[in-house]
Amino acid sequence: MSLRDAIAQRIRTKGPLRLADYIELALYHPDLGYYNQANRRSGAAGDFFTSVDVGTLFGEFLARQLDEMHQLMDTSVPLDLVEAGAGNGRLSQAVLDAAAKYHPALYDATRLTLVERSQAARAMQPEVIRHHATKLVDSTDTMPERVDGIVFANELLDALPVHAVTMTHAGLCEVHVDLDDRIPGRFVESLGPPSDDVVAHLDRFDITLKPGWRVEVSPAVVRWVEEAGSRLRQGFLVLIDYGHESAELYSRTHASGTLATYREHIQSDGQHPSATPPWLEDPGNVDITAHVDLTAVRLAAEGVGLDTLAVVDQTYFLLGLGAGDAMEDEEGVMALRRRLALKTLLIPGGLGSTHKVLIFGKDVGRPTLRGTTFSHRAT
Repeated sequence: MSLRDAIAQRIRTKGPLRLADYIELALYHPDLGYYNQANRRSGAAGDFFTSVDVGTLFGEFLARQLDEMHQLMDTSVPLDLVEAGAGNGRLSQAVLDAAAKYHPALYDATRLTLVERSQAARAMQPEVIRHHATKLVDSTDTMPERVDGIVFANELLDALPVHAVTMTHAGLCEVHVDLDDRIPGRFVESLGPPSDDVVAHLDRFDITLKPGWRVEVSPAVVRWVEEAGSRLRQGFLVLIDYGHESAELYSRTHASGTLATYREHIQSDGQHPSATPPWLEDPGNVDITAHVDLTAVRLAAEGVGLDTLAVVDQTYFLLGLGAGDAMEDEEGVMALRRRLALKTLLIPGGLGSTHKVLIFGKDVGRPTLRGTTFSHRAT
């Protein structure tokens, strides 16, 4: 049975699905979901690019920041290093490669846990991390119960399911997925009453919509941040993702929402009113994503006892860690490749400015971290 057939059968049995429940199935169905059908979805042969696909540089600079964080903690005890949404482990591999070469104290202290829902991706982790096998203490689909150290995640939150809501003249409605009664097997969107968790989310974060606006909200993101923050006993939480503060995300600028799909590096956002929304066309075979509400992330983290230490563009995070100097340090073909990779990570309008780095701390004071110190802004 295809995923489309499985979803259609569920709708026939239980009625229309909330869009968030549909996305959960489309992305994370144990056998047929998008992230469970392959160990790797990004890169030139995949559907989208992340900072990890540029090469090892992102991991090298991240290791610099993690080393500074480690120095601010008790260096005499082991350090829990947890990557959430780790995929097949490429980012952690780059971090450990850099730590072994440049930050021996960080490397020696590290106890690595890779958290990843995709069984296919987890199966690849031992091979990817093989040179650092002694550092890997667990490969799992759930967060550890306790973390004394650092939790980091690169482009995890944007992959969590979102609810779509719209404000009509009759009041707030939530978007559902139903079957088209004219074309067998075709999915269509329908409107229904908002679910309790959506109403609670809008109230909690003071999100107000005007008639005609359609936006996405993600209680799943808030739950994830609260869980990660609660399990962090002492240390840092580092989240790298694309998104906006609430005031911008829920404004006329994004009054049609940010939900989109990626397939073979082509983005489809469903703005054509007569077309089938792209997220309904081929469940299990396209990436579905939406921009993250950075305000909700920050408030959720602070609500479980974390301090917000920084929210910065990825460009300035990397420049603070010395990316500008690195572009001048080397010569030759490999240096040219590294400079081109750095430009991809830093250039305004690309990964550097669309992606934000959010850093939170628990019981570590309010240090000024190197990745937050670049002061000469260009965007």
